[in-house]
Amino acid sequence: MSTETGPAIDAEPRSHRIVPGPKGLPFLGNLPQFGKNPLAFFERLRSHGDMVGWQFGPNSCVYIADPDCIGELLTETERSFDQPALGIAFRTVMGNGVVVARGTDWRRKRSLVQPSVRPKQVRSYAATMASSTVELADTWSGGERIDIKREMAALTQRIAVRTIFGVDTAADAEAMGRAMDVAQQEIGKEFAGIGALLPDWVPTPGRARIKKAAAVIDAEVGRVVARHRDGGDERPDLLSRLLTAVDETGERLTDREIRDETVTLYIGGHETTSSTLVWAWYLLARNPRARAALAEELDRVLGDREPGFDDYARLTYTQSVVKETLRLYPTIWLVTGVAKADARIGGVPMPEGTRVWTSQWVTQRDARWFPEPEEFRPERWDPEAGDSIAEYAWFPFGGGPRVCLGTRFAMVEAVLILAVLARRFELDVDPGVIEPVPSLTLQPDRDVMATVRTR
Repeated sequence: MSTETGPAIDAEPRSHRIVPGPKGLPFLGNLPQFGKNPLAFFERLRSHGDMVGWQFGPNSCVYIADPDCIGELLTETERSFDQPALGIAFRTVMGNGVVVARGTDWRRKRSLVQPSVRPKQVRSYAATMASSTVELADTWSGGERIDIKREMAALTQRIAVRTIFGVDTAADAEAMGRAMDVAQQEIGKEFAGIGALLPDWVPTPGRARIKKAAAVIDAEVGRVVARHRDGGDERPDLLSRLLTAVDETGERLTDREIRDETVTLYIGGHETTSSTLVWAWYLLARNPRARAALAEELDRVLGDREPGFDDYARLTYTQSVVKETLRLYPTIWLVTGVAKADARIGGVPMPEGTRVWTSQWVTQRDARWFPEPEEFRPERWDPEAGDSIAEYAWFPFGGGPRVCLGTRFAMVEAVLILAVLARRFELDVDPGVIEPVPSLTLQPDRDVMATVRTR
């Protein structure tokens, strides 16, 4: 799915050069500063310029913040930039799925996975998304106190289990959910700490926890795969499509590849959407005008009925709420690549092996690309009267050849869930600022408690 942005604000190419960033420590470089608060560190790099040199341990890095340069990084992935070697925690959970794979292996896996998340297939999953949300809405009542993080996580887990695995038992969702919570926390800790520099063979308590969580994930996925294979019947879920997919040579995905792609789809369909919805409720509660505009659209388009896939295109303001939420609180908050020989960005040579970083958090809050960047204004996404937004100034799903395959799934899911719930209820989130915590995705730093109010 494209980012659906308008033409670039500034048509004139901007000249660039690498400027030095904050001074680091021997061997560690800027890792302690990065690990303490990655989002603040990226903001600090941006204050130095649009192309800033820094050190991630012994690795030479360049941070970029200009949308033109970000576009080059994203579109030149595979040709001029490699996927980085990610930490053992990430690899233990994700394996070598399409998000991690490189070169020929990546192209093969993408060709096998992509048909499962095309618009036609997403349409078939929309009814499950809506009906699962209706089930949740039927349990809410006015005046009730809820933990939004817990409610949204349970809902998106249920949808993921039903659409990906084709099963419908609480145990399937709960076991995977608990293991993924541990995995997400440990990946974030390793990525921002000294664990990022430790060899794979060094044992740590965090690595022990990640192995235990991965074992639960492997067991759950293996059990469901075996159930599918034994069943023999054709099923409409994502896992069944992966099991029957064949590449150009007629080969199917191996059991290990099935496991890796299934986990990748689960994270994309559960973790990212759950986080986005939590932030959306938080923002709507603090912006009565936006909440009223959302209610007006839902009443006008839906009336007294529940939404379906065909309503997605009509719910333009609801889509804008999701897009604006993703601008301010992007679930995926950084992109990085490793320069190959002769790589360049913005006309500047990137020595082979240089890690190039960029952050959705920083660029999507830059006043040069988004007027009043800290304000929650869904209207900026109005296709007719909204702002003109530079291409790659908004890239919550990445971009280029490695754009997230689940983008359409995630957008439709978030819009339908928001439509079902916001048509019936308003959530008055407790006062107080909630800070983002960067781990595998961008998570709230505490429980998000709210009072349910019937509309």
